[in-house]
Amino acid sequence: MNRSPTREVAEVRAWAPGRVNLIGEHTDYTGGLAFPMAIQLGTLVEGVRRGGRIELRSDQQRVAARVPLPIGNPRLVRPAWARYVAAVAAGLGTTEGIVGRVSSTVPLGSGLSSSASLEVAAALALGASGGPAEIAELCRAAETAATGVPCGIMDQLASTAGVEGHALLIDCRTLEVTPSPVPPQAHFVVIHSGQRRSLAGSAYGERRAQCEAAEHVIGPLRDASLTDVASIGDTTVAARARHVISENGRVVEFAAALAAVDLAGAGQLMVASHRSLRDDFEVSTPTLDTLVAELLATPGVYGARLTGAGFGGCVVALCDRTVELGTGWVVTPSAGAHLR
Repeated sequence: MNRSPTREVAEVRAWAPGRVNLIGEHTDYTGGLAFPMAIQLGTLVEGVRRGGRIELRSDQQRVAARVPLPIGNPRLVRPAWARYVAAVAAGLGTTEGIVGRVSSTVPLGSGLSSSASLEVAAALALGASGGPAEIAELCRAAETAATGVPCGIMDQLASTAGVEGHALLIDCRTLEVTPSPVPPQAHFVVIHSGQRRSLAGSAYGERRAQCEAAEHVIGPLRDASLTDVASIGDTTVAARARHVISENGRVVEFAAALAAVDLAGAGQLMVASHRSLRDDFEVSTPTLDTLVAELLATPGVYGARLTGAGFGGCVVALCDRTVELGTGWVVTPSAGAHLR
C-alpha cells in the first residue's frame, strides 16, 4: 500500500467573497439595517503556515507583502495593501506566519468590498476561529486599524455570513443575519462608473461624525423617526439623519418587495435610495448620477443605485433576466467565507 508522506507544514486555502449592497447604505455604523449579498467574486489566500513572518505575493499588486511578526502598528506597513493582512494578524495575535499568494477577482476601488474580502480570507488562513459575527468584528476592527476609516461591520459580515442563493437582511445593532432568497427573476448587474474611489481619502469619517452629532440631539437613528429630524438645528446634520432613518425603512420595504417578487417595487426603492444618497447624504458624484440615469432609461431595468460608500466606484442595477446591458458583472448570491 502506498502512503503519502506526512507533511511537516500545513497547507491552507481560504476563500472569502466580496459583496454587493443592494440597499441600506451608511446605516451599519448607526446600528441600522442593511441588505447586501455575498457574490461569486472573491479573494483566495493560500500558502503554508511557517516561520515568523507573513510573505504573500498578490496577482493585483506589484509589490509583495513581507511583514515580520509580531505586528506593531499596521498603518506603518508597506506596501499599503499589506496593512489589511497585517492588521488582521495583529488582531489575532499571530506568531506563526504564512508564505503564499493572494489572488482576487474583486475589482479594486469598485465598492464591492475588496478589502473586507482580503481581511476575511486572511483571517481564516491565519487560523481565526469563531462564528461569522466574531470573525467579522475582528476584520472590521482590522480595517479601521489599517486605514483609520471608522467603518461599520456590514462588509465583513456579508462576507462571513453569506448564504448561496440568498441576500442577507442584517441588523447591524444585534448582528442578527436573516437570509432572504433571491428570486430567479431578479438579475443584478454591477457596473463600474470608471471613477475609482478610496474611503481613506474620502469624507466617510465626516459623514459618520455628522450621524453621531444627530444622535446627540435625537438619540439613536435606528429608533428615531423622520418627525424627529425637525428638532436638529444644523441643516446638514439633519439631512444626514434623514437619509439614515429613511434608508432603514427602505431596507424593510425592499426585503418585502423582493420576497413578493415585486421587482418594479424593489427597483423604485433602489432609485429612492440613490436620490437620498445624492441629495441628503451627498456621497454620490456626477459620474455616478449619470450612470444611474442611463441605466434607468434602459428598457427592462427596474432600478439602479450607487453601491458601497459612494464617492465613486460602482452602481448596481436590478434588471429583468432578458436584459443584456453589455457591460459590468452579473453578480449571483454566494456562500460565505470558508476554507477549501
